[in-house]
Amino acid sequence: MDGDMRRLKGDSVPIFSEAIGLILYRWSALRTAVENEWGGRDSRLKADQLAADLLSWFTHSKEPLYIDDLENMLEEAMLSLNVEVEDGSVEEVAENLLVIHEEFLDGNFRSISTLREANLKQAAQPRVTQIVNDDEDSEEENGGNDESVIGYDSSSNMNVDIPKYESNVNPANRQVSGSPPTVATEEDDGWTAVSNRRNKGRKN
Repeated sequence: MDGDMRRLKGDSVPIFSEAIGLILYRWSALRTAVENEWGGRDSRLKADQLAADLLSWFTHSKEPLYIDDLENMLEEAMLSLNVEVEDGSVEEVAENLLVIHEEFLDGNFRSISTLREANLKQAAQPRVTQIVNDDEDSEEENGGNDESVIGYDSSSNMNVDIPKYESNVNPANRQVSGSPPTVATEEDDGWTAVSNRRNKGRKN
């Protein structure tokens, strides 16, 4: 995606800040890591810092905005929470942040209303959480080559090009040794996807 040197100004900045927060709140990988404190007791602070860094990047960067740079910011933030996201949601979050940013630059603020409404609907829906430790004992015997892989949920409540980032977390089911467990979330009208897109230098 080509860089764009236009910048948000005035009242559009706090509205865009809210949009960033709503999108991050709906990102299941981030929500799961924060609520389970996989990055330590300051996990929530790390998530808040990510939101602040994203706003600064969009509003104060002197360089053109490229999606690769945005993806790197998101990936580094997740690694600080001890999570490697391999379901493609990093790319989707980055793309949709850029889409909303472009809309705001053009004076189109409809997306924020859709995000607000979708989050209210999400809060009202019942949740079902599964935290699955597949072959944990076997992995430990074979050298502990386990990975934290976070499922990405998408549902159909939104009518704009912004996916819903669901999070269905049960903090009581926290793994106390090794990497965080695999998380699979399910909803009545949603689906669960766990796939391997990248392997950031991990040994197979």
